[in-house]
Amino acid sequence: MPIPAAASDALARLLGPRFSQAQADRNLHAQSETAHAAPPPDAVAWPLSTDEVSAILALCHEHRVPVIGWGTGTSLEGHALATQGGLVLDLMRMDRVLDIRPGDLQADVQPGLTREALNQDLRATGLFFSVDPGANASLGGMAATRASGTTAVRYGTMRDNVLALQVVLADGRVIRTGTRAAKSSAGYDLTGLFVGSEGTLGIITELTLRLHGQPEEVAAAVCAFPTLDAAVECVTMTIQSGIPMARIEFVDADAARAFNAFSGAALHEQPHLMVEFHGSPASVAEDARRFGELAAECGGQGFDWATTPEQRAQLWRMRHGAYRACLALRPGATAVVTDVCVPMSHLPAAVHAAAEDIAAEGLIGPILGHVGDGNFHSLLLVDPANPDEVGAAKRIATRMAERALAVGGTISGEHGIGTGKRGLMAAQHGEGWALMGQIKAALDPRNILNPGKLVPDRN
Repeated sequence: MPIPAAASDALARLLGPRFSQAQADRNLHAQSETAHAAPPPDAVAWPLSTDEVSAILALCHEHRVPVIGWGTGTSLEGHALATQGGLVLDLMRMDRVLDIRPGDLQADVQPGLTREALNQDLRATGLFFSVDPGANASLGGMAATRASGTTAVRYGTMRDNVLALQVVLADGRVIRTGTRAAKSSAGYDLTGLFVGSEGTLGIITELTLRLHGQPEEVAAAVCAFPTLDAAVECVTMTIQSGIPMARIEFVDADAARAFNAFSGAALHEQPHLMVEFHGSPASVAEDARRFGELAAECGGQGFDWATTPEQRAQLWRMRHGAYRACLALRPGATAVVTDVCVPMSHLPAAVHAAAEDIAAEGLIGPILGHVGDGNFHSLLLVDPANPDEVGAAKRIATRMAERALAVGGTISGEHGIGTGKRGLMAAQHGEGWALMGQIKAALDPRNILNPGKLVPDRN
């Protein structure tokens, strides 16, 4: 149902040209990085402050207008698609660093600020924000999806690095969660409730983030392995040995082939690990030596060390560009992108089974991921006009999730739920999924915040 005229008129008066019902703006906010699709929203708004977000939500609550938060649009499971129409709230103009407190290792930021922009501001302080999902995502979006990425094995996920929030609730009320203190036992963890809620409980308008000191020494390398199993076994041995990896990334032979074609790399077309060590010069040298010994035991070969900042940046740009590189393996294709996370002891079997499924369905599906914490992804390349291929990709993704659940893992390590994995939530949570719906109903009784996502449908 279109936005009622009374609501659109009020929004136009409040925001002026920062409220749009133009088709071009609506189409821009209907795009998805992956195969998920939905019609355009009915309108788009660009607020500049918490007060404006509060006023917008109060209006939308009164008129029962759905509201969907939007950051950089890099989510992979259709989180920001307006599946039931309504208003997309584009937060990218709320992009300021509000405060940096080096003594507390903390920063206060607005949700539209990207992680790269924050780290640019932090360069002179000797600090950095650690969570690195690859895409230059907005920090509000990263919190909303409980993002992690390549550095999670050492520095943790958004769950670990968001200390406090300012959130606007569905009816326009503004609350603060958490504190700047190192710990608290003062009641419910409301910050944890909103981190990962995918905009279904409130709109994040400020974040207090944990920062880390820039390491004295950094070393990175890429190493080839004869088989997928050998590479994954090396990961398991490394973690069990207690070597403090900053990053340990896996890419299979298809991904290596994609890097060569897309980024001009010269990797052997076989499985690889990409690793990075942080610390003092002595500790980095020792960690690298120990890892090299384990890799050699597993058949690792062709170590290529990136010792300068420029070389390291090039290595991780290649890894972060994996999505575009893999899409180029099949021009015109789109991707069904999926991820799961399993206990480390089950990682080799889970990766091997996923590879067998992909081969059996006859698809191209590079496997890669942040395997230091048991999290891996597959980019299943399909012709979007071919329902058989799309169906095969979804079967593979479902089987990956089912196997993860069977060994105590999760249907999503970092991509979140959105529309793509909502159908698996009952299997993951059982009665807990119904409880999530009850929490949603308590905070958003009119179901205006990102409806059709994450929780069960209302009766």
